[in-house]
Amino acid sequence: MDKTVNNKAWFLVLPVLVIVAFSAVIPLMTVVNYAFNDTFGNNEFFWAGFEWFEDTVNSSRMHDALGRQILFSAIILAIEVPLGIFIALNMPKKGFWASFCLVFMALPLLIPFNVVGTIWQIFGRVDIGLLGRALAAIGIDYNYTNDALDAWVTIITMDVWHWTSLVALLAYAGLQSIPQAYYQAARIDQASRWAVFRYIELPKMKGVLLIAILLRFMDSFMIYTEPFVVTGGGPGNSTTFLSIDLVKMAVGQFDLGPAAAFSLMYFLVILLVSWVFYTVMTNLDRENAP
Repeated sequence: MDKTVNNKAWFLVLPVLVIVAFSAVIPLMTVVNYAFNDTFGNNEFFWAGFEWFEDTVNSSRMHDALGRQILFSAIILAIEVPLGIFIALNMPKKGFWASFCLVFMALPLLIPFNVVGTIWQIFGRVDIGLLGRALAAIGIDYNYTNDALDAWVTIITMDVWHWTSLVALLAYAGLQSIPQAYYQAARIDQASRWAVFRYIELPKMKGVLLIAILLRFMDSFMIYTEPFVVTGGGPGNSTTFLSIDLVKMAVGQFDLGPAAAFSLMYFLVILLVSWVFYTVMTNLDRENAP
């Protein structure tokens, strides 16, 4: 017997598709247009082919920004993932303090990006900032506006403070899903704390940790507001990441063609890494399926 297909539900989805088209697809097509054309204004375009892509690939400026971006993302993941797991393991499992810790950990995530940058810009200033003046008082020569290492330490510390909570909350959710029977069996077998973590807790957290790594990689790889507010990409170009370099190219120099090609390649890198993580997560779900 043939089933009756009701397509009226598509009318409910249509407004969403229209909004997505205007907010994402149409701007993306505009970027694609600029990436393959050159313009001198007055809405006149001249075909440039893959010239802007070749210039971007061969640009030492792009290579330097990409190297700084990869290094920053690697440091962020190496710090925030283990630290978030450690915090989740030591958070209370139930009661008032569990709720208090969850709310307290969520507070940094509620602060807007530009406010986070402003907080740390003032916090690290040597003249009026609490951190800057405290370090100067104990004899540490700290100035994130003049020293590249101090700028990197400030930005990394700021990001760890802002986003470690996300990893901790996701890891905590994974730990809460583990049945108590697993822990009871471990106590009967007299398993060590490391053995419990290695064979019970870590496997159960794999799914949420992959999500945490994906989210933190995407955020750190596209970071713009916080380092721009704190250092403006300086001192020199030491904290000029891909996003900051792209904005300088498009807005500061008004090189729309190279900036469009740059942004498309930037987008494809994020898309490729997201696809890899999605594939790994899908395969993991299939392995864990009964």
